[in-house]
Amino acid sequence: MQGPKRCLSSLLWLAFAGAAAGPALAAPALAQKHGCLGCHAAATKLVGPSYQDVAAKYAGDKNAAAVLAKSIRQGGGGKWGEVAMPPQAQVSEADAKRLAVWILGGAR
Repeated sequence: MQGPKRCLSSLLWLAFAGAAAGPALAAPALAQKHGCLGCHAAATKLVGPSYQDVAAKYAGDKNAAAVLAKSIRQGGGGKWGEVAMPPQAQVSEADAKRLAVWILGGAR
């Protein structure tokens, strides 16, 4: 009986670990899916700021994830220069939050 219990325990642990890592691992795919990478890159400015620059700007702001998720969905201008970010209303609130957390982590 020790074998099946050990196997079940291992499977439950792997499922939990995979679920916890899933959103972080999914963010680059979400950025690709929603076209974010056409204007943004992790370390270099393209049309918009790099994700690392965004993370640095919002470092220490406890509301940063919510603010950034809102900016993703509603767009914005004036924060990074003359080029405004168009609204991305097709991005779900859940995806916008996942993207915001990933960006604030330096897009790593």
